[in-house]
Amino acid sequence: MIGTVESQASASAPVLAAYSYCETVTGQQARNFAYGIRLLPTPKRRAMSALYAFSRRVDDIGDGPLPDDVKVTRLEDTRALLTRIREGEVEDDDTDPVAVALSHAATHFPIPLGGLDELIDGVQMDLRGETYETWDDLKVYCRCVAGAIGRLSLGVFGTERGARGVERAPEYADTLGLALQLTNILRDVREDAENGRIYLPADDLAKFGCSDGFAGPTPPQGSDFAGLVHFEVRRARALFAEGYRLLPLLDRRSGACVAAMAGIYRRLLDRIERDPEAVLRGRVSLPGREKAYVAVRGLSGLDTRHVARRTVGRRA
Repeated sequence: MIGTVESQASASAPVLAAYSYCETVTGQQARNFAYGIRLLPTPKRRAMSALYAFSRRVDDIGDGPLPDDVKVTRLEDTRALLTRIREGEVEDDDTDPVAVALSHAATHFPIPLGGLDELIDGVQMDLRGETYETWDDLKVYCRCVAGAIGRLSLGVFGTERGARGVERAPEYADTLGLALQLTNILRDVREDAENGRIYLPADDLAKFGCSDGFAGPTPPQGSDFAGLVHFEVRRARALFAEGYRLLPLLDRRSGACVAAMAGIYRRLLDRIERDPEAVLRGRVSLPGREKAYVAVRGLSGLDTRHVARRTVGRRA
């Protein structure tokens, strides 16, 4: 069983400063994520910010303007830093605040740091320009860049003692990560195409006449772009339904955090479903007031209770 850590030993001034830096990075660059983690108690919120800041560093290397050979070197340097963190070699007075914060978090929560190696693997797949023939192929990538984040986060959240089915919590966290990533892929389909990346499976693109890609604000001529989007939306919804089974296995505030983050993406999926071509015209997003509503709904426990009732019904 994955334990829950509710308290941390007194952190030194350098560690607190490192956490503050990570929280600033999270607040500025991960608005959807930040809406969720603000619902957590301070130790968990800090640890999640450290995870995000490290993950963001990896993503920024992959998405940045540097030549690919330099990116490869930077990623290997980041992997070496992760090894130092894993082996407890980062001191409080280290000059890298992200390393300091993540190192401290990893000593107080059972965070499976190997998930960050998987994230680096996923970004390296991007650098190699990998494409995906089938959904099974794409799942490998999604598990690296998102499923791993779900499992890492579970190390911070912990699970409720005695919760039935708790042994499947990592599986549900992984699946929820896949749901979020597939939603991201749909939302960013044109932006990714402009950067030379196509993530949707080639067999799905061929099925709906979209193999020519998404170079402009309108679908490929003669394609069934709406059909493609609705097909992928149904797949994402099935992943959300399975991943949401994680909620009853978490404590109230951790469940609220997950429900808020996942709820924002589910609402993005609703918008994409209603107007599939919107993703070709620009980035689909939610206004702040709607995100706040989702956060309040998560804190109320409505989603958790709904999933718990549905799960009990299946067992009856």
